[in-house]
Amino acid sequence: MAEEQGFAGEQLTNGEDNLPQVAILSQYAKDLSFENPNAPAVYQWQEQPQIGVDFNIGAGKLNDELHEVSLKIEVRATANGQTAFAVDLVYAGLIGIRNVPDDQLQGFLLAEAPRLLFPFARQIISQAVQDGGFPPLMLDPIDFHALFLQRSAEGGQALAGEPSELGQA
Repeated sequence: MAEEQGFAGEQLTNGEDNLPQVAILSQYAKDLSFENPNAPAVYQWQEQPQIGVDFNIGAGKLNDELHEVSLKIEVRATANGQTAFAVDLVYAGLIGIRNVPDDQLQGFLLAEAPRLLFPFARQIISQAVQDGGFPPLMLDPIDFHALFLQRSAEGGQALAGEPSELGQA
């Protein structure tokens, strides 16, 4: 009987080696920037800052079974036309994928994988804001699946091995 190893190192026997397999192999911050350009005066401001959040999702194929999915999140807090703080984060994960049909691959990479990575990225942003002397910022959850469906309906890109992006301004 032929045996093969799955992503987590478990032994797979015939029949099981054709089942779809997905694993997050690694997660990491690729880029993190926190700016507090008006310190220390910002701590005396009376006006509540307005928070703006932009994000993009990128996916790139590294080989037949390995993809990198990245979340780029930019947060800007402004008051009276001045920046209170700015956080830029690129958080990524290496995703191992086997036996996933091509018609489902893009949905996984641009909807499900970002959903799994987002809580970790949100925590990094919250901690960076708090470390900058502000109250922790907990970003609202993002419905990546609904966003993916919306972008697909608008004629989104096909993945087909090329880097792909899904974003919101």
